[in-house]
Amino acid sequence: MKITGIRTHILEARLSQPFAYSRAWYDTRTAMLVEIETDAGLTCWGECYGPARMTSAVVQTIAPWLIGDDPLRSDVLWQTIYARLRDHGQKGVVIQGLSGIDIALWDIKGKHFGVPAYLLLGGAARKQVAAYATGLYRRKTGDPLKYLPEEAAGYVAEGFRAVKLKVGFGVEEDVAVTRAVREAIGPEVALMVDANHAYDAVAAIRLGRLIEGCDIGWFEEPVPPEDVAGYRAVRSALSIPIAGGECEFTRFGFRDLFASHALDIAQPDTCAAGGLTECKKIADMGEAFGIRYNPHVWGTGIAIAASLQLLAVLPSHTPTSLAPQEPMLEFDRTEHPIRQAILKHPIEHANGIVRVPDGPGLGIEIDRDALARFAAS
Repeated sequence: MKITGIRTHILEARLSQPFAYSRAWYDTRTAMLVEIETDAGLTCWGECYGPARMTSAVVQTIAPWLIGDDPLRSDVLWQTIYARLRDHGQKGVVIQGLSGIDIALWDIKGKHFGVPAYLLLGGAARKQVAAYATGLYRRKTGDPLKYLPEEAAGYVAEGFRAVKLKVGFGVEEDVAVTRAVREAIGPEVALMVDANHAYDAVAAIRLGRLIEGCDIGWFEEPVPPEDVAGYRAVRSALSIPIAGGECEFTRFGFRDLFASHALDIAQPDTCAAGGLTECKKIADMGEAFGIRYNPHVWGTGIAIAASLQLLAVLPSHTPTSLAPQEPMLEFDRTEHPIRQAILKHPIEHANGIVRVPDGPGLGIEIDRDALARFAAS
């Protein structure tokens, strides 16, 4: 079997109302999909996290190197691409582009052998995954002390047993909102907070100490990703578990992060950190360091499907326990017109539980009418 074609699809959709995390406002959702064709008639899919036009340029640059090669050699192809671009792209958009290609190659392998990707990754430890609701962003109008607790309570009513709140809007406001959301969801539902590296260590420690009494499941990206010493300082100062890694790349980057003892929970994005090939290696290394793994997921149904294939094979956080702590799926609940529309069979939750697709490859089918409808001009 040979690769005969690689193309990219840049998609975009305007939102009905903008929303914000700690560092920017969104009024549009975008996506960058990778499509790979083979001479065996297989067409398979991947997705790149990151700025769509930049990752598309990376994939289009790499594509000629892969034409005529065997797509089943996914690890060899990964190493070849990385080696050719090592001098210029050990992190960032180059690895994000490589991630989308790698995911598509795993989709090919699964379809070629007629099995889900998780079987080729080592076999499923679980066929369904508990999801936490990501939402609770800021809006242009209304009082966040009112609409955020109401939104969080809505997720609990849908069946989610964990929600994640965006913070990073000033320590005093963050404390008030966190306490209001905790009161709205009650003590039995897990609550995590995510600052998207809006703070320095001084402010992050202050916030963490003021919300420790809210039983926070983790404090995500408290400081900028470059500030590993800041991560260590925050982790040392707080009883709240510290999470991060969506802005880190490859096993080489995570090796240094793990060795520094900066994290309790690693959050590589499968569509950014190197694809399924690399993220399985990062997960294995994390287990050796005693660090939990919950992938970051922020994309379309392809990103969700790829993350579920990985989540199926991840070890439990406490594998020797009779009541192990299992990894969770980040399930984005914000407006994203493209996310489910591109799938012929959308990936949904039932009472906060998401089944791992068990069809060949990623287990999804793409709706080409939706690709045309959302194609960027």
